[in-house]
Amino acid sequence: MCDKLAGLGSKGMLLTLALVVAIAGTAGGTAALLHGARQVTNTFTYGDIVIALEETDTELDEDDDPNTNLYEMEPGKTIQKDPFVTVKANSMNCWLYIQIDESVNFADFMTYAVADGWLPVEGETNIFFRAVDSSAEDQLFPVLLNDQVDVKDTVTLNMLASLTDADYPTLTFTAYAVQRDSSIAENADPVSAWTLLTNGLDAVQ
Repeated sequence: MCDKLAGLGSKGMLLTLALVVAIAGTAGGTAALLHGARQVTNTFTYGDIVIALEETDTELDEDDDPNTNLYEMEPGKTIQKDPFVTVKANSMNCWLYIQIDESVNFADFMTYAVADGWLPVEGETNIFFRAVDSSAEDQLFPVLLNDQVDVKDTVTLNMLASLTDADYPTLTFTAYAVQRDSSIAENADPVSAWTLLTNGLDAVQ
């Protein structure tokens, strides 16, 4: 894997972290559950950038694991949900990206907005970026506006009852970072750097 990425050299580093959120319905009551699945981490690194993708643990599942959270989901209810990306102290200047993937039925049940400071990557529908300068301190960037997702008030109990393990709506967050250097054409701007990153990932698949 490292050999396949070695060609990136000084052109940039890339690192990706994924956090999956699945929404589960229950047939017998007014509430359903919002599940946060275990975090999956894949690291592809060149240069000195360290990022983390995390969220606050909830008490409902009583497992002390922030990546396996449970939430009540009711029609019209706002759920506090706070995935955030941290760029660790002394990391290089970078382009920071967040990819948000929805299951095909997610929009039938839930809505959300992206937090301030994230801008859409030109030509992409679910990729957002921000420029992050090197800092001696950790820098935290929320993903969702007001740290929340909203259950639509049009959701019915029949809709929840019809869900199965195979078709629970899901929302997946993946964070990426690429070295930001105006002297290197391949990562001087967010679109070029995103192309560099995705080409690098394709090379190791």
